Amino acid sequence: MIPSDFLPAFRASCYFPAIVRGECDSPIDALVLLGVPREEAGDLVVASWQAGNADNPAALLCVLDGGRPVVVLRTPESRWAACTAFPEQACAERREAQRRLGKLLRRGRRGLLAEWRTEPAG
Repeated sequence: MIPSDFLPAFRASCYFPAIVRGECDSPIDALVLLGVPREEAGDLVVASWQAGNADNPAALLCVLDGGRPVVVLRTPESRWAACTAFPEQACAERREAQRRLGKLLRRGRRGLLAEWRTEPAG
């Protein structure tokens, strides 16, 4: 479960940087790669379906024991990227989030931007 104060309050949506740790064919495998037990990973995926994301589950954000935030993101290639998340660096502007991501990337690392919507897309 994500605490309500985990991400800063934004009106419609915000973006935050994520560092890719690996890619998988399923969201469950990506969560397991990040250290989530398989049974809990399955529960998270099913919960995302029940939350209305079954047609387009683009991201799953969670906090591991110890407080480390992780996110699983859908890639343009229809795979799942297992990422370390940086929600504390969330911002309303995509360009600013991209700049912050660039500061986090080191040689050989790949990153993605995660979008957190606080209101339904429409």
